[in-house]
Amino acid sequence: MIDEETVLLLKIWFDEYVNTFYSTNFEYQRNIDLKAEHTKCVCKEILNIGKSLNLTKQDLCLAEIMALFHDIGRFEQYARYDTFSDAKSKNHALLGVKILKKTGVLNQFIKDNAVCDLIIRVISYHNRAYIPEKETDKCLFFSKLLRDADKLDIWRVVIEYYYRKDRTKNKAVELDLPDNPDVSDKICNALLSEKIAKTKDIKTLNDFKLLQMGWVYDINFTKTFQIIKQRHYIEKIFETVPQTEKTLNIYYKIYSYLDKKINLLQDIKVKK
Repeated sequence: MIDEETVLLLKIWFDEYVNTFYSTNFEYQRNIDLKAEHTKCVCKEILNIGKSLNLTKQDLCLAEIMALFHDIGRFEQYARYDTFSDAKSKNHALLGVKILKKTGVLNQFIKDNAVCDLIIRVISYHNRAYIPEKETDKCLFFSKLLRDADKLDIWRVVIEYYYRKDRTKNKAVELDLPDNPDVSDKICNALLSEKIAKTKDIKTLNDFKLLQMGWVYDINFTKTFQIIKQRHYIEKIFETVPQTEKTLNIYYKIYSYLDKKINLLQDIKVKK
């Protein structure tokens, strides 16, 4: 049985684990803190979406545990490789799964092996381009829930970074990409086709920003779409890229998709 006490004990373990990465180096520590804060915010986002879906208390606790550990691999990744780029280091989701298995933290507090296995699978899928279709309905549901919550807070993180007036360059956030006016055709073509752009096609920071806007194509729940619109995430990122005919077309395409999905999902809800 997973309950709020289980979640609390796991949060205590998480904080103790993160503290092992403490450093007096400012650049290093600010990125460790960045991921710790991101984790806490994803926990809040997943509960917000979950409550809108009328999940049971047990399923809300399960979702929060998935959010708590979804980026556990980021700390070792940054400590070992000095980057948050999976392409330049290791897949952080799989690194996290390895850490969870090695420490045995899930089995220590959750006695149901099937539940532990579900948490592991959902975490392993959270950063994939697509969720494997051959999975249980429960795993697919929680994977979509986690991916939505994760994206919501990544948007918060990058927007706060892009708009910070006293901003000093953080290569971990920018993935050490060149900050020039260029945008890649492959990124643009994918987004104009309402497809997720591929990380391997990113050449510049502006490509990365456009790819982040295009995450809208991988959102699953009405509540998430509504939050994106309410918080003006797409507009805020777009304001930081060059305003050209190409980028404007991408913005209108993405924003039209956002509106369409909100209206469509609301219509389905009304018909029910």
